[in-house]
Amino acid sequence: MSLEKEFLEILACPSCKAAVREENNQIICTGAGCGLKYPIRDGIPVMLIEEAEKP
Repeated sequence: MSLEKEFLEILACPSCKAAVREENNQIICTGAGCGLKYPIRDGIPVMLIEEAEKP
């Protein structure tokens, strides 16, 4: 399941506030030096820093 483009455009990384993209059922931070990967569970992004996977 893919998230809508408009929804992704309003999301930002909670850690560094950079834009994000969706890939492999994850929300990935595009910020230089950050790159945290947030899971998407049941179609809902879990945008909690403690839930993020480090690059």
